[in-house]
Amino acid sequence: MSENGPGGNFDVEEIGRLMALMEEHEVNFVDVRDGDLRLRLRRGFPPAVAALAPAHAPAAPAAPPAPSASAPPASTPPAEEGSHIVAIKSPMVGTFYLKPKPDSEPYVKVGDRVDQDTKVCIIEAMKTFNEIPAGVSGVVVAVLAKNEEPVDFDRPLFKVDTSR
Repeated sequence: MSENGPGGNFDVEEIGRLMALMEEHEVNFVDVRDGDLRLRLRRGFPPAVAALAPAHAPAAPAAPPAPSASAPPASTPPAEEGSHIVAIKSPMVGTFYLKPKPDSEPYVKVGDRVDQDTKVCIIEAMKTFNEIPAGVSGVVVAVLAKNEEPVDFDRPLFKVDTSR
């Protein structure tokens, strides 16, 4: 862990490396301490179950792949699948915000055109608000996460049709 004064500090890059190692080695739970700071990472728990699981619970099997088009969230119409449909995925674990402020309009909604640099959401991680760019150009065909919902690393957040 990087040292930022007494007690140390966890940064987003270190957490990302830990998550990648967990995925690579199929580890479902990590508990790391650095001075007075403690970081617990769980993999394979749905967010609601992870919040309820006791710290000493045995690790659950890895989560299945992201939901397919056959089971989209009720609020989003199914998107036509194909090589032109690209998922914008969460680059980190955190809380997903579709709006910059609670009373604001969403960054994007179904039908909006986005390009590489269009901000599509914010993910709050470790009290830092990270603006997430689309990274692709096209039309948003599905919003896969709900506002203020916890999201995992690599979770699909949006589907974009790059052919339009």
